[in-house]
Amino acid sequence: MEEVSLGKAVWRRFRRSKPAMAGLAVLLLLCAMALLAPHLATHPYDDMHTEDRFHRPAAEYPLGTDHLGRDIWSRIVWGSRISLSVGFLSAALAVSAGTLVGAVAGYYGGWVDVVVSRAVETVIAIPLFFLLITIVAVVHRSVFDIVLIIGLSTWPRVVRIVRGEFLKLKARDFAEASRALGATDARIIWRQILPNAIAPVIVAATLLIGQAILTESALSFLGFGVPPPFPSWGSMVSSGKDYLRDSPWIALAPGAFIFITVISFNFVGDGLRDALDPKLKR
Repeated sequence: MEEVSLGKAVWRRFRRSKPAMAGLAVLLLLCAMALLAPHLATHPYDDMHTEDRFHRPAAEYPLGTDHLGRDIWSRIVWGSRISLSVGFLSAALAVSAGTLVGAVAGYYGGWVDVVVSRAVETVIAIPLFFLLITIVAVVHRSVFDIVLIIGLSTWPRVVRIVRGEFLKLKARDFAEASRALGATDARIIWRQILPNAIAPVIVAATLLIGQAILTESALSFLGFGVPPPFPSWGSMVSSGKDYLRDSPWIALAPGAFIFITVISFNFVGDGLRDALDPKLKR
């Protein structure tokens, strides 16, 4: 029987999930849209056509215009760069910090584990969204600041996952054999245990991206996100909420993109969770 590599086995299980494949296709299109924003946008995102305020969707304005005459499609295209950048970068920060702290706590245990666990429980006990609003309200708002704040406030979830995996794996035969052969702690952690604990981290990272995009949109909706004139999907929904009766496209169009993006990441995360489950047969 032909030997199947781990990567091929994971991909084969992943592609069996239609929602996961659909989510992946949507995310690839959104990433392409963000990369090609200068070519896909029909107008500059901050151009105000006062004579075309509240223009309904038409050939010149595919998704209509807002209360200032700005093209909604162009603002959504440029806004995808902010939303996806915040999602990917904050998730990368949370995963990096959470993996480092969780690996150390799970491997060494003892007082190190106690200190880390208490710190994680303290952060989790604080209502996340109110903490974010408080911090953002007193700092200079930029994409970098939003990424830093969201990333450093969501790392405890990753710590718990990595810590739990390390507690299970550090007593396995392969880890004991490495110790017996004189391998250093760093080598055992990063070369032996972490590769075997990476699957749930990948799934958590995928879900964290969607959560970060939703959080940034909520902050922007409340006026605490990336400052104007940079377009953000959340701020676009906020600016259109007062015109839902007569011009619903102002809020519904960016709201639909937020929903589609977040649900796509959730579908991909669910597909990865099932594909990476070692209990499933190839």
